[in-house]
This record gives sequence, C-alpha cells and structure tokens, in this order.
Amino acid sequence: MASIHFLTFFFFLLLSFTTITSDFVRPIDRKSLGLHKKEKLSHFKFYWHDIVSGKNPSSIMVVAPPMKLNTTTGFGLVRMIDNPLTLGPELSSKLVGKSQGFYASACQDEVGLLMSMNLAFVEGKYNGSSITILGRNPVYDKVREMPVIGGSGLFRFARGYAQASTYSFDPKSGDAVVEYNVYVFHY
Repeated sequence: MASIHFLTFFFFLLLSFTTITSDFVRPIDRKSLGLHKKEKLSHFKFYWHDIVSGKNPSSIMVVAPPMKLNTTTGFGLVRMIDNPLTLGPELSSKLVGKSQGFYASACQDEVGLLMSMNLAFVEGKYNGSSITILGRNPVYDKVREMPVIGGSGLFRFARGYAQASTYSFDPKSGDAVVEYNVYVFHY
C-alpha cells in the first residue's frame, strides 16, 4: 500500500514539474522578435574619451588597488565610466553616444583591463539602442580586440567584435582618447 501512495505522489510531483516548466519556457516564432529579417553587418567608428582628471571626470575610481600589493599594473583597480563617444578625436566633435560600465585592472604582469560596457547611442536611428562589449583589453597593444556579446534596441541578438587603438594618452592627467572600430551583426 505504501508503494502505491509513493507512486501516486511521485506521479503528481512529476506532473507539477512538467506544468511549471511549460509555463517557464515555451517555444516562440522567430518572426515575433523580428528575426525573419535579413541579418546586417555594420561598421561603427567613433572615439572613446576616458576623462579621469578635472572637476567633472567621466571615469571614476571605485576600488583602488590594494596597498599591500607592489604592482606597476594597478592590479585590482576598478573604474566606473560614463565616457563620451564622439565622431572625431576631439571632445568637441559630435557626440554619438556614451560608454557606460566599468573597467578593472585584471592582470598582474601587464596593464590588462577587463572591459564591461554598454555603448549607448544617441544619434539618428540608433538613438536608444546599445551594443554590449565584455572582454580583455591589453592596453599597450597597438590594436586590442574585444567581443560584442549582445545589445538592445536595434542591436538585439547582436554579435561581433570591437577593435580599440589608443589615439592619445596624456600621462600627466591620465586622460585617454581611444579609436573604436566596431563590427556587429544585427537584424
């Protein structure tokens, strides 16, 4: 008799998991998300301004490197960013968006950053859309490549890569301008 009760209980338990799972995950039609359109490959070129100096920096330190470490790479440092993205290398050139996120010094042997940022665009048909980058940035390499892992708005389901090249760096202020070339597949 106990085995019949156990089997009945097990059957209802299994049935309840099936019901919960079917409410949680369901197949959908690709067209409902706009995925029936032809995928495009776009190239974006802009300049990323990392302003750490002055009264209104766009990059602020939120975690300092531990004092107990004798490091020349700043290992452990974390900065939050709201960096301007402009068409030209001058800060006064046309603003096309903001880079919002953080970067952290994640390497003990060289200046290698973990970059986590949303490129939030404010220009033209891309206004309100963003591209998300997450990857390694070995700062002293001439060209650094980081993956595009997604996006929002016109960049839903985006994938691709970004190449970063230092345009200018002021060792006195710590401010930098970096040229970005972003290649992204999107719908």
